Formats: sequence, structure tokens, C-alpha cells
Amino acid sequence: MANVTFKGGPVTLLGNEVKVGDKAPNFTVLANDLSEVTLDDTKGQVRLITSVPSLDTGVCDAETRRFNEEANSLGNVKILTISVDLPFAQKRWCAAAGIENVQTLSDHRDLSFGEAYGVAIKELRLLTRAVFVVDSSDTVTYVEYVSEATNHPNYEAVLHHIKQTMQS
Repeated sequence: MANVTFKGGPVTLLGNEVKVGDKAPNFTVLANDLSEVTLDDTKGQVRLITSVPSLDTGVCDAETRRFNEEANSLGNVKILTISVDLPFAQKRWCAAAGIENVQTLSDHRDLSFGEAYGVAIKELRLLTRAVFVVDSSDTVTYVEYVSEATNHPNYEAVLHHIKQTMQS
């Protein structure tokens, strides 16, 4: 499993670590209107999936805003940001932040995404920060488990990878 810390302390990640080349595991999370969303709902699209501890923190806020801003330069990529924040809180945050190009989804109900992608932090019942790119045939083509959950991901690497994926 990925070695991850949260505020400098080691944490236990539940589930299976996802690796490049794996078939992307399916999951069920909740949209802001409480409807269920699965990976299959975006079948046939390139997906950028990020997991964050909480949209109400500075790094998660900045990360989601960054990917929202970059969305137009990425072409037809579906961007999903998943946390355990309640759907109501996500909806409020998106409205306040002007987020229109990222779909925020909640894994609060049963950690379906967190366990399927190995990002559920056992000690905190939060998701660790990670980035996954899934191609249109449901193959994982990029993975970054951020080693310190309170740090930013490598934006340049993931954006470069997506642009390469869209050109092929």
C-alpha cells in the first residue's frame, strides 16, 4: 500500500491500492442532489478523479479550483472530485467557489470509492489526497497517492499526462 501521512503522522489506508494498467474499480457515491453516481456513468470518457480530505480546507479548496480552471484546456475530460463531505456541504461550497467544470461527489455513505481505490483513512474516516486518470476504456493510466495528505498533488505531471492521453 501507499505510505501516506496526515499532518506528519502515519495513517492506515483501507482497500486496495490502484496501479497504472489496472482496470478502474467501479464505485457508488452521491451527487449533490443525493442521486447515486458510479464510474459506469462516465463510461467512454477520459476521467480525472481526485480524492480530497475535505473541500473546506485550504489545500482541497485550491486543488479543486485549480482543476476547475484547467478544465477548459483539457478538452472532453470528465473531472470528478470525491470527498466524504456531505452532498449538501459540497453543493454549498461549489456555489460559493463558482465551480462549474468539476463534479463533486460524496463518499460519506459507505466509503465505496475510498475502499475501491485504497484512499480511505481508517483513523479519520476521511479520504487521502490522490489523483487518478482513467481512460475511455476504463484503464487506469495515471496514479498519484500524495505522500502527505495535506500537500498538493503534482499538478504539472497530471495535466501533462491528461493532455498526452487526449492526443492519442
